[in-house]
Amino acid sequence: MTTGTTGTADETPLFASEPQFRAFFDDPRWALAIIRATVLEAAHPQVGAALADNSTFVAHPWRRLRNTFLSMRRMFDADPAVREREAARLNRLHARMSGSDTRGRSYDAMDRATRAWVVATLYESAVTMCRLSGQPLDQDTMERMYAEYRAFLAALDGDAGELPEDLNDFWRYFDRVVEDELENTEAARIILYRLFDHLPAPALLDGAPTLWAAGRAVVGPLLGAITVASLPEPYRRKAGLPDMPGAPTLMQGAYLAAGLTRFLPEGWIDAESIIETLSLSPDSDDPRARTVTALRARMKRASALLRLLTPLSVDTDPDPVPATSAAAEDRRSAEEFFRQVLDQTGDGHLDWPDLAAMARELATRLDLDEPEETRLYDAFAAWWRELQAALDTDGDGRVSADEYAAAVPSLAGPALIRVAEVLFD
Repeated sequence: MTTGTTGTADETPLFASEPQFRAFFDDPRWALAIIRATVLEAAHPQVGAALADNSTFVAHPWRRLRNTFLSMRRMFDADPAVREREAARLNRLHARMSGSDTRGRSYDAMDRATRAWVVATLYESAVTMCRLSGQPLDQDTMERMYAEYRAFLAALDGDAGELPEDLNDFWRYFDRVVEDELENTEAARIILYRLFDHLPAPALLDGAPTLWAAGRAVVGPLLGAITVASLPEPYRRKAGLPDMPGAPTLMQGAYLAAGLTRFLPEGWIDAESIIETLSLSPDSDDPRARTVTALRARMKRASALLRLLTPLSVDTDPDPVPATSAAAEDRRSAEEFFRQVLDQTGDGHLDWPDLAAMARELATRLDLDEPEETRLYDAFAAWWRELQAALDTDGDGRVSADEYAAAVPSLAGPALIRVAEVLFD
């Protein structure tokens, strides 16, 4: 696997000991830029279809954020062994994602041109982030960082041939893809119009639904407006995205404000610690859990006060069914488990991509090598075949919440037992 140099023999290694991009890891501006880059990725038909079918970004956005952040840290690590191991993991993950979109067009997450576009959006969004925050990169810095991103692609594909070698050619390539290939895909629309409005609370704020709903009601539309205003004008026009009055000024102000954090003492902002803290639950063994528990108690009190002052609608079941019997309670528990655990992609149905997402998350958390990862996927695949055979009563190739809840007592079959055995191993 190529992770060192491309081009001439005397060329400087593309991955320096301290990559330029690593300076952005703890930069609050990157939170805005990564959202923008994700929309540009999702607007590509192949990426959008893969996201719609396989991604957990709707149902589990915080987990997806954590995994993406950790993956990029590994891919830009100074240690070649860390980069190679992560590249191999990503390639195994992407090799399992292929299919067709709603228009019958095939997609493949291993398509080289598509993977190049994903890397291109990350680089272009980093450059745009600096420009919008009043700190534009000089030409030498842009050249050096572009070399790092080409090395990122080379680590995945073996070479960086799908991205132009020259930076000037890259800008022409980027403009051409925006003009000719991007679409108003379903995945892009979900990110812009659904995700911000229905973003689930991270574990830290899970016990304060009113407080979270109030904050989301304010911040969600602002993030949406900032993201739309920052997108390339040709794509906004093609996708029919509205030009909201004042949005460009709001966008500029958000990037400038985030850029001011450069004056904070070094180490005050640690993105990895922030993400991990947001994911902590009160019963965690992590020492920070005690602080989280205290924060949650205060947030619950604030949430209760806010509910008295401004009664807001919170994401709850609109038609709760009273538990009149043990059977009714079991059914409600099964439906909740289906929604919160099994339906990983958030589309309201259970099919193979949902169980594949479970296997993918477990393999990531356990940091499995290829043989163990394959055993895990095989066990989940057998479980899916068993569930489909037992529960897909209407033969549509997937399992609804009703079909699952109706058959909960009979679900502990041999395949599920095999999943447990593999996990224990």
